[in-house]
Amino acid sequence: MDVSEIEAEFAGLELVRFDETTALRLGQLLVDLARAENLAVVIDIRTPDRTLFHAALPGSAPLNDLWARRKSNTALMFQLPSLLVGQRNRARGEGLERHGLRPDDFSDSGGAVPIRVRGLGVVAVATVSGLPQVEDHKLVVRAIRMLAAG
Repeated sequence: MDVSEIEAEFAGLELVRFDETTALRLGQLLVDLARAENLAVVIDIRTPDRTLFHAALPGSAPLNDLWARRKSNTALMFQLPSLLVGQRNRARGEGLERHGLRPDDFSDSGGAVPIRVRGLGVVAVATVSGLPQVEDHKLVVRAIRMLAAG
């Protein structure tokens, strides 16, 4: 996916509301999608200060939890999908270190997508880890779109 494609996709992702119940619904959608395809992933939904949903599906590894945390931190810091941050960085020949961000706390690999609420902006992030980065990203986007559609 290129930068303009990810930007356009993210521009169209917005929810009317988001709370703990919505986080649980989104988490369950992600679990259902992953289980239907037998995907070994970690799913994490959090605000800047709280974990609202976390699941480690069969076959996922502890390392996936670490990747999810690092990608979530990046998406929350930049308020953009981690895949978009990474694609922009690679296009410029830069990394997160340019911003003073430590690689043990941040990653610009794809899979973390900010959750935006109309009128409020970014309120949380949904992250998947365990697949190639573009596939992690696409799974989260698919679930957010399903949630938004009702």
